[in-house]
Amino acid sequence: MTQINIDDIKHIAIGASLLGAGGGGNPDVGTLMAISAVREKGPVQLIDPNDVPGDALVISASMVGAPAVSLEKFPNGNEYDKAFPLLEEAYGQKVYATYPIEAGGINSMIPIMVAARQGLPLVDVDGMGRAFPELQMTTFAIAGHPVTPIVITDERGNNALVNTVDAKWAEKIIRTITVKMGATSSVAGDAVHGKDLVAHGVTGIISLSKQIGELIASASDFETVDAALTQLLRITNGYKLFTGKITDINHTTKDGFNFGEVTIEGFDEFEQSLGSVSFQNENIIFKVNDQILATAPDLITLVDMDTLIPVTNEELRYGKRVNVLGLPANSKWRTKVGIATVGPRYFGYDIDYVPLEQLVEKHSKMGE
Repeated sequence: MTQINIDDIKHIAIGASLLGAGGGGNPDVGTLMAISAVREKGPVQLIDPNDVPGDALVISASMVGAPAVSLEKFPNGNEYDKAFPLLEEAYGQKVYATYPIEAGGINSMIPIMVAARQGLPLVDVDGMGRAFPELQMTTFAIAGHPVTPIVITDERGNNALVNTVDAKWAEKIIRTITVKMGATSSVAGDAVHGKDLVAHGVTGIISLSKQIGELIASASDFETVDAALTQLLRITNGYKLFTGKITDINHTTKDGFNFGEVTIEGFDEFEQSLGSVSFQNENIIFKVNDQILATAPDLITLVDMDTLIPVTNEELRYGKRVNVLGLPANSKWRTKVGIATVGPRYFGYDIDYVPLEQLVEKHSKMGE
């Protein structure tokens, strides 16, 4: 068991933003909320999922909706004080701990805030190993765990306890309510018991986020930024896919999601090449000169070329110089059910999933 303090929060936010694959919400608002809670209540205890009793009830806390909207429509911080008791009543059991359902900017910070405010430990596990846009897109859900009962709330005090027949219906109903709430909402759900955390979750995600964040925060201590990037790719088993300048951004908010495409004009070793990233909250497809180089469920993430700070999709700006990185997804996503749930075909692309490392190797041979 260890503790999460204010410096840790800052590092976790950076690392989780990188693992968020462009989505998961902007980290700044969530970071401020988590820091405020820890300053008031004290450090949060981080526990290993192996140390959670098998019958203990563990519930996630997160936000749902269009990440760009969360920059203007903030939660008030009280949402989960109401949501957790409603779930305890539904389960007839006290909540033992909380956890992040995904790695991503705001959704890695919300559980820290909740843990501090409610005096709960935080479990070092999530349900994605990255961020995805829909509620049924978790390793717990594809293992057969129900998303509901789930409590949805907003900053005005509206709340509802939702039960559905399956995870896809949970996504449809919660998304509809979220749109009516103003395109973002707060949810508590994805309840699992301790015995399921290791078997069906992605373990060590908070520790990994902290490690990544510490490295990025110390990038200026390396001899060069490229040396820091090399170490970052070693930690994440990742690849540098592209380097360039953002030259065009198409972005829209629809049905509680952010959709868009960003065009990147290559330079240095990628001069005369054109990259494009398509996203639905999170980055789904990356192409170079119309050749596919990475797809979901593998992670496609942009980092500032000079600082390695992750660039979320609501922070995309014309002229920004970025590296495009590809990171392999957790092995639970590279299964038949995982690919059917979060592969490119699910998102409407007529593309079969091919593991990132195979696409990189193929592209490298084409360039020889």
